[in-house]
Amino acid sequence: MTIRVVEHEGGWLQVDIRVRLPDGTRYRERLKAPVQSKSAARRWAEERERYLALNGPKQPKKEVPTLEDFESRFISEHVEANQLKPSTAASYKSRLKLHIRPALGRLRLDEIDKQSEQRLKAAMKQFDPGTINDTLAVLSRLLNCAAEWGVIGSAPRFAKLKTRQTEIEFFDFDDFERLVDGARKVDPAVLAFVLLAGEAGLQRGEIIALDLTDADFRRGQLTIARSDWYGQIGTTKGGKTRRVPMTTRLTAALQAIRHLRGPRMLYQRNGEPVSENTLRSWLERAEAAAHLLLASRDAWSPGEGDSRAGRPCGPLDDDALHAPVAGVAQPGDPVARAARSGRGQQRGNEG
Repeated sequence: MTIRVVEHEGGWLQVDIRVRLPDGTRYRERLKAPVQSKSAARRWAEERERYLALNGPKQPKKEVPTLEDFESRFISEHVEANQLKPSTAASYKSRLKLHIRPALGRLRLDEIDKQSEQRLKAAMKQFDPGTINDTLAVLSRLLNCAAEWGVIGSAPRFAKLKTRQTEIEFFDFDDFERLVDGARKVDPAVLAFVLLAGEAGLQRGEIIALDLTDADFRRGQLTIARSDWYGQIGTTKGGKTRRVPMTTRLTAALQAIRHLRGPRMLYQRNGEPVSENTLRSWLERAEAAAHLLLASRDAWSPGEGDSRAGRPCGPLDDDALHAPVAGVAQPGDPVARAARSGRGQQRGNEG
């Protein structure tokens, strides 16, 4: 560590300080002395030298972007770079656009704190707690990315609201059998669709993305490896491929609709691939033919998370809108479990 005091050609005293910083690096600083005499300038330089040795030089304050300025980087470098599922990416973008940006968009990222959390909750007070919690999760993910990338020092933690467990209605076994009979009256493809949902437990997107080659009739099983989300093919909800046994009547229904129209299992009569609207219509027609209450109208209505409708996300968001979800069965649901063993398997063999 050295100090030199020299007279500058401008007529003032300059101090030249060389010091080793706390991290071990060498640092040099040349400054104009705030005093007139050399002895006073040296004393001032010694004080400055001790400060630098202990604390290092003052770092320039980093400019922190606002949330709305950082949003595009978050989308490109996290959502798109990590290849999140299309439904997840759409949910992130929708919540940012509809809730987070209007409430907090003009704040710098380092200004978002617990008070900002309460402001967002207040702005969303008309929504259910689950929707608010999901939106807070997106905000938390954005701020955690900012902290990981060195944009802010740390990200705050948010408190979730208590949620209420809602009970979803399902067809019981008798009603499901009536639904199967109604589907059989409508069209062979409708029957295959109802059995794929009710006996194999496929979700709506998995039914749309199911290929002919996914059905192994020799082994009597389906391979579920893909899911459709508004025309975009991605992984299944759990991200894993699974194999599902087929009941006897499901096997017969799928064999009855084999075709040369294309790779998909289900097509409309005009040759077009099936869509969510197609499956919704098929379910309603099967219910009508079976003289069942059209429960599918509520279960299939676009969730509040439908970004195309410009509505905020709610309990039935795009990830939760499966093929007759509330109307038939899902993997692990009573109807689906029974369809694979016991009573459901017995009825499948009788069909």
